Amino acid sequence: MTERPNETERRRWNDPYWSGVWPRREQLTGAVTPALFEHLQLQPGERVLDIGSGAGITALEAAKLVGTTGEVVGADISAPLVAFSTRRAQDEDATNIRFVVADVQEEKIPGAPFDVALSQFGVMFFESPRAAFQNIRGHLREGGRLGFACWQVAKNNRWHLSRALAPFVPPPPPPAPGASATGPFSLGDPTYTKGILQDAGFHDIGHTALDLVAIVGPDAIVDEDQLVFLGVTEDRLAAAREAVAAHLAQFARPDGRYDAPLAVQVFTATS
Repeated sequence: MTERPNETERRRWNDPYWSGVWPRREQLTGAVTPALFEHLQLQPGERVLDIGSGAGITALEAAKLVGTTGEVVGADISAPLVAFSTRRAQDEDATNIRFVVADVQEEKIPGAPFDVALSQFGVMFFESPRAAFQNIRGHLREGGRLGFACWQVAKNNRWHLSRALAPFVPPPPPPAPGASATGPFSLGDPTYTKGILQDAGFHDIGHTALDLVAIVGPDAIVDEDQLVFLGVTEDRLAAAREAVAAHLAQFARPDGRYDAPLAVQVFTATS
């Protein structure tokens, strides 16, 4: 039986643990929000699609900017995160926003055409990124705007635990034939990413690299259960904990939090 597209990511983001801890990661991902919206310049009355809307913070900010005459639709592959973000919007009495469970690589999102498609760290998990961005472009009106934030290459993101945990976790499985590798750094190479956008039919492509520092609590980067989730075996947990602690010590603050140096980038384009 052939798996659905993005099945590995579908399982990951619907896992109760991974989806449950994601809101804590907003301490990291939220650092780029002001820069993303500065590039997009959302206007009252605009209709916005938030791709990989996660726990909803970016969509909620967009909803404030477009006002009651505008509308925001957040789409995410994770049913638990869509439920979380829906509750969050209800708690904030945001009536111009809704969230749907959908894979934006291939599905049509109700409400098109949109004026703007945006994403904050939500577009790096498509196993067919060219097809995904073609589908995203199909959701935009002519002359509509795309803007998204993603990580720069892994070597620039010294805070990330990949180096510390490499001896302890199994390597990711190779992508299926014809598919691209997914993960946080899959769009890190700006030349590669610009090529994908061009192939998808976008033009006026812009790119801005940013170096930011996010002050975060320890659980924004890692927690005890994450090591098990990533595949560290019980007999190696103690050694993995020590490796993580040694790695994070370089970013430690006196108050127990961390100064996480984030290497991010914002891409913009026109449909």
